Amino acid sequence: MKIMAFSDLHLSASHAAALVAASDQADLVIGAGDFCNARTGLDRAMRMLSGITKPMIVVPGNAESAEELRAAALPNMTVLHGEGVEVCGLQIFGLGGGVPQTPFGDWSYDLSEAEAEEMLARCTKADLLICHSPPKGQGDVTGQGHSVGSTAIHNAVARLQPQLTLFGHIHDSWGFRGEVSASQTANLGPEPSFFEVAP
Repeated sequence: MKIMAFSDLHLSASHAAALVAASDQADLVIGAGDFCNARTGLDRAMRMLSGITKPMIVVPGNAESAEELRAAALPNMTVLHGEGVEVCGLQIFGLGGGVPQTPFGDWSYDLSEAEAEEMLARCTKADLLICHSPPKGQGDVTGQGHSVGSTAIHNAVARLQPQLTLFGHIHDSWGFRGEVSASQTANLGPEPSFFEVAP
């Protein structure tokens, strides 16, 4: 299966247009959160992406809540947050939000490490793990050199060993590619990224 994935659109019209254009090459489209900015403009972000006709799996970022994303989601979108779905034989699990809590204030949709650990414990098998936040030590370095990824997500990747772990959130590390055990990891950013995954 050919997957196109992205994160952190943040209402960028130029990136949305590029994603729509590239989506025809994919079987499945993944959106790893932060479609809007600070809980505003989510409907506009969905309109920007409405030209994508392929099935989409999305998780909320810290810029929109799971409830807000479910309410605004396009008809071809499946929203995952602490839950999984099977698509063409692939087991896909998603967890959104900022993990651990961000310093951004009340608008940010965040989870504690304990909350994330509890939600990730529901997953017993995943071919593809989609999170908004990175695993600790994987594409999680800020411009100030701080590693701000999630230990709960890292532990889940090590336990589940999905083929792919996809995330965003840390803009300074967009484009990062790495691995945890047998899992390939990627901090996506808003440009189209393509991956091949076998059931």
